[in-house]
Amino acid sequence: IYAGAQSMGYNWQWYRVPRAFYRIIDGAVVPGPLWRGLLVTVEITLWSLPIALGVGLATALLRLSRSYAGHALATAYLELVRNTPLLVQMYLFYFVLSPILGIERFWTGVLCLALFEAAFIAEIIRGGVLAVPRGQWEAAASIGLRAWDVYARVVLPQAAPLMLPPMTSAVVNLIKNSAIVSTIAVFDLTNEARTVIADTFLSFEIWFVVAAVYLSLTISLSIVAARLEARARRGRSRSSRR
Repeated sequence: IYAGAQSMGYNWQWYRVPRAFYRIIDGAVVPGPLWRGLLVTVEITLWSLPIALGVGLATALLRLSRSYAGHALATAYLELVRNTPLLVQMYLFYFVLSPILGIERFWTGVLCLALFEAAFIAEIIRGGVLAVPRGQWEAAASIGLRAWDVYARVVLPQAAPLMLPPMTSAVVNLIKNSAIVSTIAVFDLTNEARTVIADTFLSFEIWFVVAAVYLSLTISLSIVAARLEARARRGRSRSSRR
């Protein structure tokens, strides 16, 4: 990459990059466009994740239920979301649903990302639930627990450690996919990077830094998830000894 840039006569100016994150004006630190964009990206992720988890859990339970209508509705939702590009879904939300419902573009992006990721989270939850031994279900039913209590008190606590690794991948994908909200003029990290490049012509430097920021976010999340998984594994091993 460096050799290619040199052959193009590109002049590297890394010293100008920090100004895209912050500036000191009259002794005060003023956030730059990349910092503001990073905060928007984090905010989008934090709003999208609980919505995706809630919708994903509801969809998984419908898929596992004996209700024909619920199962058919959940299956149709999963097939529709997983077999159409996220970009197309984002445009449909922005140009069709947003004007009808009167939703701001920030919340349009949040809702679209959440519903998209919820389809994959639903399958993760369903797989984790089905991995719980059938004997656990029968034991819970034999002591008179209702269906909801069986899920809440017996099945989901055992399925959660099994779901943690793929769930981490889903959250990582959510962070990366959040960049697509830049296509509907939400000023996230990617969109702010484009603005900085248009003003400074620091194409290589800015995109390298933006990639490093996304990588830092996803690696940090993976480290936290790995520690949680190790703790859950130790807890299971202690309980099995008892």
